[in-house]
Amino acid sequence: MATASTAAVSNNGAMRSQSPAPANGQPVTTSQVPVKLKSADTYRWNRRHYSRWRRAIDIWSFVLRLLGARWAYSKPWSYTGPVTPEKQAARRRQQALWIRETLLELGPTFIKVGQLFSTRADLFPSEYVDELAKLQDRVPAFSYEQAREIIEADLGRPIHELYRTFDPIPLAAASLGQVHRAQLHSGEEVVVKVQRPGLQTLFRIDLSILRGIAQYFQSHPEWGRGRDWLGIYEECCRILWLEIDYLNEGRNADTFRRNCRNLGWVQVPRVYWRYASPRVLTLEYLPGIKISHYEALEAAGLDRKRLARLGAQAYLHQLLNDGFFHADPHPGNIAVSPEGALIFYDFGMMGQVQATTRTKLMGTFMGVAQRDADQVMVSLVELGALVEADDMGPIRRSIQYILDNLMDKPFEEQSVDAISDDLYAIAYDQPFRFPATFTFVMRAFSTLEGVGKGLDPEFNFMEAAKPFANQLMAGNSPNSSNTLFSELGRQAAQVSSSALGLPRRIEDTLDKLERGDIRVRVRSIETDRVLRRISGVNLTTSYSILVGAFTLSATLLLVSGFLWLALLLGIIAAIAGVALIRLLLRLARAERLP
Repeated sequence: MATASTAAVSNNGAMRSQSPAPANGQPVTTSQVPVKLKSADTYRWNRRHYSRWRRAIDIWSFVLRLLGARWAYSKPWSYTGPVTPEKQAARRRQQALWIRETLLELGPTFIKVGQLFSTRADLFPSEYVDELAKLQDRVPAFSYEQAREIIEADLGRPIHELYRTFDPIPLAAASLGQVHRAQLHSGEEVVVKVQRPGLQTLFRIDLSILRGIAQYFQSHPEWGRGRDWLGIYEECCRILWLEIDYLNEGRNADTFRRNCRNLGWVQVPRVYWRYASPRVLTLEYLPGIKISHYEALEAAGLDRKRLARLGAQAYLHQLLNDGFFHADPHPGNIAVSPEGALIFYDFGMMGQVQATTRTKLMGTFMGVAQRDADQVMVSLVELGALVEADDMGPIRRSIQYILDNLMDKPFEEQSVDAISDDLYAIAYDQPFRFPATFTFVMRAFSTLEGVGKGLDPEFNFMEAAKPFANQLMAGNSPNSSNTLFSELGRQAAQVSSSALGLPRRIEDTLDKLERGDIRVRVRSIETDRVLRRISGVNLTTSYSILVGAFTLSATLLLVSGFLWLALLLGIIAAIAGVALIRLLLRLARAERLP
């Protein structure tokens, strides 16, 4: 749950007036003034019972309208006046805004899918990605009676026996659930996350429909080419089911808290496992100042430059030292304690980098440092971020272009946003397949850079990351004087490995040649042009025959008195005639090409 976290509890740590409210016949103390929210009845998805057919109609209507808009996007007649890049960009922005609003109307499943797709700039235009990144799942809260029913059903006891006080007014509400403030009988102040009623049923219905949509895209002759839509669907399913399992979120919080125990400037809420279930999670109440509330931070006497630096250091420590990192570090999930410590919230979406993956990343980093496109390409294939194709030449040239353009400035002067924009621009509609972990890391880097620049206009994330990058490039060796000898040893090992592996590679090549698996691709521009001309001439002949046949048939029917049939065939003949004229003009233009 991205926004309904304890980050929304109290941005200034202030307590508000208290008023009693009933809870199962027992007095319950409130601590918040009720917030007026939009009625939940305005959302069709916000109900206990769902119609599968109604959901299918709503979802497929959105998909078909989107496909129709994308089809019209490439048609010149759908624009007023000549088609320009500015008009196309404006239309993409308009479509992206409509997509975001429609996803909000479709409910929790599509809000989360949209947030996941906001990291996939290798699949969607940048305008779509930018708009989806703004997708906030602030939706109406569900009733206190529903929350109490879920808590008592999952924890097996009346709510007044579980908590001394329980605030019936939620601190924050999101698409997956909402957060209430409470107090245990032992006196600890806590917050209770409660999952939205019927959410799992809605997920099952929506994901089964989405599977059909993924299969349609996979089999599409244009959109399915080079795209693993079913794999993307499976990855989304895995992430969504993990995010609504509050026991999994509790385990993530415990792991994250344990990893940060030696960092005195990081705080993580404690999990109260006696009051936890798959739909209910009780966490320690850690109020703080939202990290993007700059005036409040200054009023509290906190150093904004220091906080910007600590945010980058905390994330790089998670990623490079622990291999377990917060995958959604937006400002709503990070607060600052009065003492200046960073408080992290919401552990439903976490990323993990395996040790083997980090080892393979070393090859990528070394290739980038040496501007070796071949080494980068091989390591990306091993990481699964690049699909191996028959002809890797264009891909190697794209990688070399990235290296030449990204490495023209010192490391500390680079911008994460600029790097990711260039990378995704090259990768869009190419066989790059960035894993979810990679996209989560890039989005987190961009988010943290934005937060850091808000805190300190002179902040540069890449400069803060330079010590970690140097440590990684040095193989985590504390003795930098041995770097040259380490590099010589690495190069010698690489040469010996290549030499020893050469006979095996030759043997494998000969085996493929015997089996007929090796294909030689030869392209002749003149031959292709002749073949296209022959195909065009054949098509012209077919159109001419159709125009003559329908014109003759229409004339005979008109003479015989069948006016409507004659008119119908005349219209068909006219359409075929227009197609024939366009084809002839295209052939004439092709003849004039050098």
